[in-house]
Amino acid sequence: MGKKVKKEVEPPPKDVFDPLSIESKKAATVVLMLNSPEEEVLAKACDAIYKFASKGDENKVTLLSLGAVEPLFKLVSHEDPLVRRNAIMVFGIMASNNDVRKLLRELDVTNSVIARLAPEEDIVVHEFASLCLAHMAVEYTSKVQIFEQGGLEPLIRLLSSPDPDVKKNSVECIYHLVQDFQSRAAVRELNAIPALLELLKSEYPVVQLLALKTFGVISNDRETRIILRENLGLEHLFKILETKEFNDLHVEALAVVANCLEDVDTMQLIQQTGGLKKLLSFAEMTTIPDIQKNAAKAITKAAYDPENRKILHEEEIEKCLITLLGTDNDGAKAAASQAISAMCENLASKDAFGIQGIPQLVQLLSSENEEVKEAAAIALANLTTGSPSNASAVAEAEGIEPLINVLSAKRDGTVANAAAVLTNMAMQEPLRLSIHGVMNAIVEPLQSTNSLVQSKAALTVAALGCDADARTELRIASGLEPLVKLLHSKNDEVRRNACWAVMVCASDELTAVELCRLGALDILEEINLSTGRKNNFSEGALDKLLDNNLSQKYSQMGYLSSSNIITDGFYDYGQVKPGVKLLSLEELSIQELNDHRAIILVNAKLPEVSLSAEDKSQDLYYGRTTSSSSIRKSSKERTSAVVSPVEEKQDSSGRSPSSLSKSSTREKGSRKGKGKKEEDKPKEEEELQTMPKVQQEVIFEKLPWLPPFDSILLDYIIDASKIILPLTTTKEQVVALALFVADKMGGPIERDKLHEFSWELHISEIEFELKCNVVPIGKIKKGTFYHRALLFKVIADRIGIGCSLVRGEYGRAWNEVKLVDDSPQGITGLLLPPQMYIVDLMYQPGCLMKQGSAEADHYQRI
Repeated sequence: MGKKVKKEVEPPPKDVFDPLSIESKKAATVVLMLNSPEEEVLAKACDAIYKFASKGDENKVTLLSLGAVEPLFKLVSHEDPLVRRNAIMVFGIMASNNDVRKLLRELDVTNSVIARLAPEEDIVVHEFASLCLAHMAVEYTSKVQIFEQGGLEPLIRLLSSPDPDVKKNSVECIYHLVQDFQSRAAVRELNAIPALLELLKSEYPVVQLLALKTFGVISNDRETRIILRENLGLEHLFKILETKEFNDLHVEALAVVANCLEDVDTMQLIQQTGGLKKLLSFAEMTTIPDIQKNAAKAITKAAYDPENRKILHEEEIEKCLITLLGTDNDGAKAAASQAISAMCENLASKDAFGIQGIPQLVQLLSSENEEVKEAAAIALANLTTGSPSNASAVAEAEGIEPLINVLSAKRDGTVANAAAVLTNMAMQEPLRLSIHGVMNAIVEPLQSTNSLVQSKAALTVAALGCDADARTELRIASGLEPLVKLLHSKNDEVRRNACWAVMVCASDELTAVELCRLGALDILEEINLSTGRKNNFSEGALDKLLDNNLSQKYSQMGYLSSSNIITDGFYDYGQVKPGVKLLSLEELSIQELNDHRAIILVNAKLPEVSLSAEDKSQDLYYGRTTSSSSIRKSSKERTSAVVSPVEEKQDSSGRSPSSLSKSSTREKGSRKGKGKKEEDKPKEEEELQTMPKVQQEVIFEKLPWLPPFDSILLDYIIDASKIILPLTTTKEQVVALALFVADKMGGPIERDKLHEFSWELHISEIEFELKCNVVPIGKIKKGTFYHRALLFKVIADRIGIGCSLVRGEYGRAWNEVKLVDDSPQGITGLLLPPQMYIVDLMYQPGCLMKQGSAEADHYQRI
């Protein structure tokens, strides 16, 4: 038997490396392995990095700092499927980190990731590639990149993937993408709606929720809503709403329904199928706040269309919304209030809400939640606009005080609408008279920087300023100054409403004077010169302002019409240029004597003497500040109701009373009823006389300044009334009054001796006697044209003779009266139109010169 031959083992080739198993516990080592040429090493390194990154966000940041992202990016497109899969898994998990996403954008990885969505790729690749894109689509830049690089189409295809994770990631990415309008249109064109509707049937709530969120965005487009309706999308939505197990989806489902209800066709379809009743019942019965809120929002969106409002009213939507107002959730209350505002466009709904809704809305004005407060104010503003019954319902619900309180709310919308409600209420006089305290509260809104608040606040002032008490309240509250400032507004509506408010507030003299002092007159004149800025109320405001501040009007315009009735406190300062503000009578009265033209005062108002416990007297002198000696003079001199202010001034200077003191005896018979009764005066005198001197000084210091009383003018008015009123024709009355005025002012003057009529010296003497530049007109015994014309106008206004007062040049002034001429001889019963006549008060007192005649021109100019 032969020997066995022993076979020798061949040694391995010298250039082959023996297999080596390495166990590394350092991430940095594994990151280095990502650059290996061996596919197996790459696959295992990616797998290890995936596990490491999955453990937390800190590990992702560590990998980022180790430079793992760049080599991984290369491996995403590796030719080996396993390497490619493991690399995209790492990308999918690491893209949740913001810093990683920033680097991914810089590397422009979206194209490579989108390529991994190809049908031939493994389902795991689809899952993590779509996850990576879902993370990146959060940022706008990445949205644009994904859209422009064609990522939307493969994502829509993956909505039909058998893997739920792929579906979830794909629909989430699409949800982020459709935030941009271009992607919304592309989703519609790529027919994604049927696939999205299928996701609503998914057994995974997260998939259903993301699909509903996506529908909530894309259904904002009308074209998408049409496709949704054609694909029976509403049936899917209502099935979700009807399924109690899906209550976590109801909020999002309602959001989609809300968008769909904007279309009349959809609304009609839902009504016909009974879906609308179910929806309203669902909104009423649910106790989930977010569902209540979204249901109300759905109604709000639908109610913007008039046909929809009609349908909703037919379904008794008012009952549902009033129920929602009573919920415990502020969001639901606010949403219900907004829905009521929208439904107010329907008159039947507006009336229905007024019965039960207004009391609840009034209560919401006191809510601590600013959004609720604002929504309630808006609803009340809409309910009361054009609805007197609803405005009355607000008052009946005791809404005035809450509305006034809301004028100081934090939100501009709340303030503006509260002001609007008060304005609507003020349209009815009984309600307006019941509103108190608004003018104090409206001052702050008038100072707002929001144009809507300014506009509504000014309108409220215009509505409430019809009442004298309200105007006084606004003036005392310093509300006129911010109102005047609004006249400067560049906003047309603000400026218009401010002009309106000024026009209303200028209805009384005190307010008109204050408005002029604040510069309203100058601003209105400037506005009316501009064709672009003037409005329907600016001219009316200017006229009203001047009509109730006749001193300013006559000084500025040189004309008072027959409707401008001169009252006590009027003074003629002389002609001033436009824009020059007149000083007040009090300011003028305390000026030192000067060589300027004397200010002529009209004041026949008898001052009342009050000796009550707190107010023992009234000032009868020119100013409040007097010497102690004037205060301490005898009570008889001080308390007589007929003491002339001139006498007071003289007495304080130590001089004897002037001849005006004779009026004190006349007063008892001719002025009975003025001031205190005669029998009460001795008691008052005794009280004041026995008072401590210091107390007397305090009392007089507290008193407001009063213009000096002109007892002579009062006598003129009384005497003229007795002479003139019995006359039967206006012409006779005019002639008689002209003779009366001329007689009191120095009689007729010959034309060629006018220069000898030393009226200037006479006026200077009066000024010196009074130590004041303000001269009561009754003191003037030698008066020229403008003195006589003013006195004629004053007395004519008191006794009912219509006449105007016109200022000419060189100290001229005249009166114009309208008289009807006698019928021509031989013709009876012919009524001729009235003619304007100039009344001669200087040369031939009582002579009537037809306006435009040579005689009248001569009187006016020479």
